[in-house]
Amino acid sequence: MRRTDREVIGNEEIFAMLEKCTTISLGMNDQDYPYVIPMTFGCAMEEGSIVVYFHSAQAGHKWDLLEKNNNVCIQAHTYYRTEEVPGGAITAKFESIIGFGQAVRLIDPKAKIAGIKTILDHYNHSGFPATSCKGMSKCEVFRVVLNTVSGKRNL
Repeated sequence: MRRTDREVIGNEEIFAMLEKCTTISLGMNDQDYPYVIPMTFGCAMEEGSIVVYFHSAQAGHKWDLLEKNNNVCIQAHTYYRTEEVPGGAITAKFESIIGFGQAVRLIDPKAKIAGIKTILDHYNHSGFPATSCKGMSKCEVFRVVLNTVSGKRNL
């Protein structure tokens, strides 16, 4: 990272930044070009690592790419404002994270429900009965342990 003065170190602090984000960008490998899509998500700290959960339909381009290569990049940010700084410059106030891992489809029904509950918790819908949700049979849930993660902020 070029601007080490803006680097955020420590999974707990990076996780706190991620919890404030409303979407992630999910980057996947698609032959010559990356394929990046916005996603709703949930996140958790598990055994000291940041874990991201997302859901998917059981078919489509994202599904095809993940079946071929499950290496993914997760990016998220919060933009606060732009302001002038001394010397005639302008800067953005923000927090951002980027992480890498493998998207693993959850097969076990209990793990799948737990992943959906993590997503629901992130959007303040903890009370929704995920076990009786009609959409559960039509979706897949993926878990990504961020093996490498970095954070950056300018506040």
